[in-house]
Amino acid sequence: MAVYLHDKFAPKIEKAFRERSVVKGRFSNRYSFDGVRTLKVMSLETAPLVDYARNGANRYGEPSEVQDTYQTIVLEKDRAFSKTIDKGNHADQGGLKAAGTFMALQVQERYIPEYDAYMLQKLASKAGTIVANSSALTKSTVLTQIGAGMAALDDAEVPADGRTIWVKASVLNLIRLSDEFTKIEELGLKGVKDGRVGELFGAEVVKVPAGRWPAGVNFIIAHKDAAVCAEKIHDTKIHEDPPGINGNLIEGRFYYGGEVLAAKCGGVYAEVTGTVLAAPSISAAGAITGASGATFWYTTDGSDPRYSGTRKTGTQSDVTAAGTVVKAYAEKTGSWDSPVTTVTLA
Repeated sequence: MAVYLHDKFAPKIEKAFRERSVVKGRFSNRYSFDGVRTLKVMSLETAPLVDYARNGANRYGEPSEVQDTYQTIVLEKDRAFSKTIDKGNHADQGGLKAAGTFMALQVQERYIPEYDAYMLQKLASKAGTIVANSSALTKSTVLTQIGAGMAALDDAEVPADGRTIWVKASVLNLIRLSDEFTKIEELGLKGVKDGRVGELFGAEVVKVPAGRWPAGVNFIIAHKDAAVCAEKIHDTKIHEDPPGINGNLIEGRFYYGGEVLAAKCGGVYAEVTGTVLAAPSISAAGAITGASGATFWYTTDGSDPRYSGTRKTGTQSDVTAAGTVVKAYAEKTGSWDSPVTTVTLA
């Protein structure tokens, strides 16, 4: 862009209106990606209880080896930017292009919205429970629907503390009409800087700007331990007078990723407006059938195929021995993933 020396610039930079991250800090960071891009999270398969036999051998039941399954979590996003501020342009514009000011704006207006949008999409698309609602939410139904989501977490024995309800602005407006909604004003203005606007059913309510909200989703409920939201590199640099530039070179890199944890997927619930595929059928011989045009993923080691590192795709289990536990779900472009079907082959 041309710079005209006779132009007069106002002594300030107009910043776009941007919220702080609505995701960062809301999930525990119990997993480390130090030295790796891919992390395998192991889960142990517990054993069903049997009646104790007071005589004979194997009184505690027939012993078998403890089995484990694993889930692969990959840091998918490796993003960057590079800009320069020429010293002459900086001087001619009254110092308005200060490198530090630009850096703060770049992170606030570009990176944080992208990070939040990615994480919320991941939570919605990989939620342990995805429920379709064909009717638009109203002030009369919104609490019933959110209450159903909280009940689903209760039934999955998810701890009551540490839950967050994310909503878009239009849904929040419906909630605000309810007497059950507790506003957060008593916590002070500081409480709303990261999206917190109140409390509902004992969970924090967070309003998400439209540009960060996943399409076709009414609300998301998640427990802090049910997902991994990892940021391995958040690196910003300001180079003064690097070779070839009289001024500043401003660079940044953001390396991050996230995933719902298989063992705790019951702690993530999403209500959506689109089509949720029906769970597939699995025959006693291992044949998998379901929605037309869908891709079927399955496992034979007891792991959840939505997250498992050992999942396979096809319409027939590759293991057909009697007693094999086959789990399968369906996915299709334009639809939300189906629930999981579990069958023990005969």
